[in-house]
Amino acid sequence: PSVTIKRVEEKISQNFEYSYKSLTNIGASLSRPGHLVLGLTRGNATVQFSSSTPGYVDRSGRWECMSPQITLTYGFSPMTVYVAREFPQGSCAYKEIYEHELRHVKTYQEHIASMEKDVGETLKQRFVTGSPWRGPVGQARVKLLQELDERWLPYVHREIKRVDTAQALIDTPEEYERVANSCDGEIKKATR
Repeated sequence: PSVTIKRVEEKISQNFEYSYKSLTNIGASLSRPGHLVLGLTRGNATVQFSSSTPGYVDRSGRWECMSPQITLTYGFSPMTVYVAREFPQGSCAYKEIYEHELRHVKTYQEHIASMEKDVGETLKQRFVTGSPWRGPVGQARVKLLQELDERWLPYVHREIKRVDTAQALIDTPEEYERVANSCDGEIKKATR
């Protein structure tokens, strides 16, 4: 039996097509009421288990032994950084907003990396038993897949969701104020 952990690591995509009004609507559930969303980082949490179960069926055809070999692949795919189109690349406002969003990207990436050890150890304690699983033919694999779907997928999703607390610490009223007042009022002028 084995457990392998793989992190999804792909290039961050960028989108500069939406206005700040559109981003404010898109990010309404994430932002504080009354604040404009000038930039946004969105990551789609993805969790996937795959398994291989090499086994042996006894001569009677009624019993089997199998060795679950599980791979967990998880991360954010895609992850997109949005900056409102009112702030063109190269402008001071773009730079401030984009750098703020990169803090969110870094927080997502650090969280995913920090999960690997604990999640891996938890899964290994459950599945890397040192001996094969035994049972009636065909039932062990069904039970394994059911357990992965019903117990372990929700567990990994909950662990990923813990990043929300760290993300909220980035979007403080002070940080919003700092970004809004940067660049000699360039941002306030564009959002009037």
